[in-house]
Amino acid sequence: MHRISSVKTQKYIYWQDETMFIGYLEAYPDYWTQGETIEALEENLLDIYDVLAKQILKILRD
Repeated sequence: MHRISSVKTQKYIYWQDETMFIGYLEAYPDYWTQGETIEALEENLLDIYDVLAKQILKILRD
């Protein structure tokens, strides 16, 4: 079962597969990550968001 939640203001989709939570940011469905807990998954999703946001800012500044 897929669920939609939010990290800060970013919505994400996640599900549990055996012992891991797997998910991706709704705005960036190509970038999946996982975590042993929902908290670990959210932390990994925030890392992905931070990296992508920095790349977008760099492109806009160039």
